Amino acid sequence: MSVQLLLASGRVLLQCPLSTSGSQVAQDAQRAGVAVQGLVKADGQLLDLRKSLAENGLEDGDVVTAVARRARLAANLSAFVLIGADGRAEAWGGPELKCELTDVQEVQATDFAFAAVCGDGRVVAWGDPDFGGDCSGVQEQLTSVEQIQSTGAAFAALKTDGSVVVWGHPIFGGDARAVQEQLLEVVCVQNSRGAFAALRSDGSLVAWGAPHGGGSCSAAVREALRRCGGVRSVQASYAAFAAIGRDETVVSWGDTEKGGDSSSVQEQLTGVQQIQATRAAFAAVLRTGRVVTWGCPQSGGDSRDVQDRLRNVQQIQASTYAFAALTAAGEVVTWGGDAGDSVQMQGKLRQVQQIQASGGAFAAILQDGSVVTWGDPDKGGNSSHVQAQLVEVQQIQASRDAFAALCTDGRVVTWGSQRGGGDCGRVKERLKDVQQIQAMGWMEVRLDGFDVGDLMEPHQKQTLCKYPGEQVAWCFAIVDSLYQNAVVCCSSGSDALQLCCN
Repeated sequence: MSVQLLLASGRVLLQCPLSTSGSQVAQDAQRAGVAVQGLVKADGQLLDLRKSLAENGLEDGDVVTAVARRARLAANLSAFVLIGADGRAEAWGGPELKCELTDVQEVQATDFAFAAVCGDGRVVAWGDPDFGGDCSGVQEQLTSVEQIQSTGAAFAALKTDGSVVVWGHPIFGGDARAVQEQLLEVVCVQNSRGAFAALRSDGSLVAWGAPHGGGSCSAAVREALRRCGGVRSVQASYAAFAAIGRDETVVSWGDTEKGGDSSSVQEQLTGVQQIQATRAAFAAVLRTGRVVTWGCPQSGGDSRDVQDRLRNVQQIQASTYAFAALTAAGEVVTWGGDAGDSVQMQGKLRQVQQIQASGGAFAAILQDGSVVTWGDPDKGGNSSHVQAQLVEVQQIQASRDAFAALCTDGRVVTWGSQRGGGDCGRVKERLKDVQQIQAMGWMEVRLDGFDVGDLMEPHQKQTLCKYPGEQVAWCFAIVDSLYQNAVVCCSSGSDALQLCCN
């Protein structure tokens, strides 16, 4: 018995025995010129790549779908990294990548450094050492890495055995020695701007990093986490965390001005299903469809003015300082700063199907495929100049300062800041038969100590402000899936393969 790897065209790419491991199938496919992201059985379950096809329950004649890897673009405040569909990484705009990177699975970025996870589980880091660009001190520990998370200046690598390895600036979570013995059986890691929070399989939670950024849990917080029966999920604002317990209550900690104190609404936080965060506030959707908010009022932490409309909420999106809630009736309710006022657009916001948020604006797709936008014009809040093109829209993606809409005929329409990806004129002719859009990049900011004055002492702040006054921006990444190349701002082709067992 053998396994046939088929292209969408029906061409057989390779054959493997059922005793072949999933990872070996992926490697053989890559050598044959096709990069595989993962293998999925007919019932929708992912195959364990560490096991053989037979051990994954496959039998003669079964069909398995393999998702092909797309090219991806990552960025920090000074550089880009392009991960090709073949897993090779190319970097530009910052410190030189001194070794050839192949079979790259994931790249994460701090402000001035990158860390790449390769297919064999090893990690390569480069960039400014103060921002995590040097992992030599923990290199021997960086094996069998599954995923990486990053704060502004540190990385945390989650290994397949559930342990965690960190490096980078200590204040930003690059030093976990105080909690290292607790970092076992970790299932996921969340990050704020200056701290990490690791969720363990038993529902317990471990935090480290900047104390005022959520890196330290008080005795009261630890007790609250214990009483909730374990943590189900964690969300982060700029400097605080909010955890949903298994009993559907919420425990928050970190900077009180950025959502780290939910005591004023604690009695209302029952039956919580999901949480979203702006820069300094949280919004929780309850099982009843109601919404509870806390944190900085100017960032959406006070929703009292719209509470009577926040009923049967299905989805919430967050910009930097505002929230937008979509109800079951297709209506939109907004509150908070910058883009939180949609009063002038309420007459048009009917039968809304989807909401997307940039840093300071929102875009809503209506049932008829048209689009309504509001908020800061410089961040995509004004789409009037492309309104006639926004018909039969099926998907919208957002950078910090712009939007890109994908239409059913494969067209892409962009608007917002030119530097933020709002003008795709230079690649317009290449944007045909597009299947998917992904926003990649970084915020347009002027660096000034990275807004971390509340996380460290003045003398510590000086060590991080290495690039004062430098301006940076970001854009959309478009992937041509026919040739698997990133072109600047996603084109057509199939992103799936099929495995047939014969």
